[in-house]
Amino acid sequence: MLPTSVSKGRSSSSASRTNPMFPQYLRRIIKWQQMDIEYTFWQMLHLCTSPKVVYQHTKYHKQTKNQWARDDPAFVVICSLLLSVATIAYCAAYDHSATHAIFVVISVLLFHFLITGAMLATFCWFLTNSYLREDSPNSHVVEQRVEWLYAFDVHCNSFFPMFVMLYVIHYFLSPLLMVHGFIPVLLSNLLFMAAASYYHYLNFLGYDVLPFLERTTFFLYPIGVFIVLSPILILSGFNPSRYFMNMYFSRRL
Repeated sequence: MLPTSVSKGRSSSSASRTNPMFPQYLRRIIKWQQMDIEYTFWQMLHLCTSPKVVYQHTKYHKQTKNQWARDDPAFVVICSLLLSVATIAYCAAYDHSATHAIFVVISVLLFHFLITGAMLATFCWFLTNSYLREDSPNSHVVEQRVEWLYAFDVHCNSFFPMFVMLYVIHYFLSPLLMVHGFIPVLLSNLLFMAAASYYHYLNFLGYDVLPFLERTTFFLYPIGVFIVLSPILILSGFNPSRYFMNMYFSRRL
C-alpha cells in the first residue's frame, strides 16, 4: 500500500493533482487507440464469474496510479455499445416503428445506464463519504475519500452482469417469459431477482475493497428486500418481463 502518513500540505497538493482526472477521462473516450480493450473484456468476463479477482486488481491499480477509479473509459464505451446492440435486437423482434426504435435505444442507453448510473454513483459517493468512512485516529494521516468516478466504476461493474441476465439471457428466454401462466411468472421473477441481487452484491464488493470504509454490508440489505418481495410478486401473478416489454415497445404483448 502507498504510505498514508504525510503532511497536510502534501495532502492538499495531491488532491489538486487529482482534480483534472475527470476531464482527461472524458477526452480519452474518443481515442480508441488509448483504450485497453483486451483488459476490459477480461474484466467483463470475470465480473460474471469471479468478481473478487477484478477488485483485487483494483487494489493494484491504486498502488500503481494512486487512484481507485479507472483512467480508461473503455469499459463504459464497450458496455454502451453492447447495450445499444442488445436494445436494437429487442426492437427488431418486438417493435414495428423505426422512429420508436431509435427512441427506445437512446432512452435505454441514457436512462438505464448513464443517467441512472450517475444518480446511483452520486448517492453512493455521498453515502460512503458522509457516513461509512472510518474515523482517523491520527491527525497526520491523509484523509481518504471515495472518488466519484470510482463510484461510477462500481455501478458499471455491477451493471454488466445484470445486463447479461436482463438483456442477453432474457432476450433468448423472452418467447417463454412473455406467455401467460405460472411458470413464466416464476422464471421472470427469479431472473429479475437474481440480476438485482447480483448487482447489489457487486456493489458491496466494490466498496468493501476500500480499506477506509466500514459497515459496507449496508449495500447487501437490498438483497433481503428482493428475496422477501419476489414470492409476493410471484403469488400475485406479476410478470416483470411482460410489464417492461409492454412499457417500452409499441407492439403489445
